[in-house]
Amino acid sequence: MRPALRVVDPGAEAAGEWVWFCGHCAARPPQAGAPAPSARVCGECRLGLLLETHDLAVPGVGDAFLVVDRRMTVQAVSVAAEELFGIDETSAVDRPVNQLLVGARAEAAESSGLASAIGAALAGAASNTTFVRPWNTFGVRMRADVSACGPPRAALIVLEGGSRGIRAVDG
Repeated sequence: MRPALRVVDPGAEAAGEWVWFCGHCAARPPQAGAPAPSARVCGECRLGLLLETHDLAVPGVGDAFLVVDRRMTVQAVSVAAEELFGIDETSAVDRPVNQLLVGARAEAAESSGLASAIGAALAGAASNTTFVRPWNTFGVRMRADVSACGPPRAALIVLEGGSRGIRAVDG
């Protein structure tokens, strides 16, 4: 006899394990498993909250990244992103993400834009890649890997190479 039908999630196997990292410096906590609610402040920098994401999406120490909530507002900014955007985290938090980042291609279809990638991550989709630029800068583009993180559920936007990811766009 054939086994009963089962639901197959093609992204589940590729996603791997969920791991914790600091939402400011990207350091991983020394202990395994979920931290106690009272122990969610990073032990390294003592500035960021510990967040969880797929192991393939975890930013590296020194990577520029943002955490965006369901209201499409910035909730965390890495040290490298502060340098990249020339803004400190306290000034960036609760600002709409489009005051820091916008899609790199104005003519791109809506389904491939930054807002779409954030929405998909908030819905729990596997990591999406899109291209972005600082909102007030033309002629540059950065690759952005967007995936789910939390708690609470949010979108993690890791900018490829931080400032090293900025490059001029020809014509």
